[in-house]
Amino acid sequence: MKIAEIWLLYWTVVGVSALLVASPFLSRMLVYPRTEFFTELWILDADHRAENYPFNITPNQEYTIFLGIGNRLGYCAYYTVQVKFLNWSQTELMPTRFGPIEERLPSSLPSLFNMTVFVADEQVYEIPITFSFNYTWSEQFSKIEFSGLRLNDVRLNMSDCTLSWDADKKAFRGFLFFELWLYNADTNSFKYHGRFVGLWFNMTSV
Repeated sequence: MKIAEIWLLYWTVVGVSALLVASPFLSRMLVYPRTEFFTELWILDADHRAENYPFNITPNQEYTIFLGIGNRLGYCAYYTVQVKFLNWSQTELMPTRFGPIEERLPSSLPSLFNMTVFVADEQVYEIPITFSFNYTWSEQFSKIEFSGLRLNDVRLNMSDCTLSWDADKKAFRGFLFFELWLYNADTNSFKYHGRFVGLWFNMTSV
């Protein structure tokens, strides 16, 4: 092997070794263009897991969940979360679940409570939610009659809400859900952000 070829091989090895050593540092320094911009929304149980969600609900018993919002929009976002409730016979009033985000529609049900938060880009905001339902069971009419919902120490009126018996599921089923709305600076208003999460409950007659 010629001297020139030996030197070329040497410097090639040195160059490759230097790149391998520097690659972790370079990976932190390089900024790749972002191609996706979105918001994440989720619910975790009282132990910060996606496992033991409350289901069999009893009157005036407190339950805890955590609502998480992850901002991947590329800017600091201003959100409103609308809290709503429906019974099993009102599923047609649920928000649109499928289709393009921009074309999804919120539920037409009134909001029981609103929570507003600012979330910085690439950050996660977690909202602890403690709630309890106040209701009675009407044996005569076989239905649940609500008087209120206590959410994070705020008492909300639910006197117009009732649950009838779901014979298929054999339960008094109600759905507590959270719609995500995003502030639009152009219209100076909040617009439904095409995302919602919620939990189905069985309201026991105990």
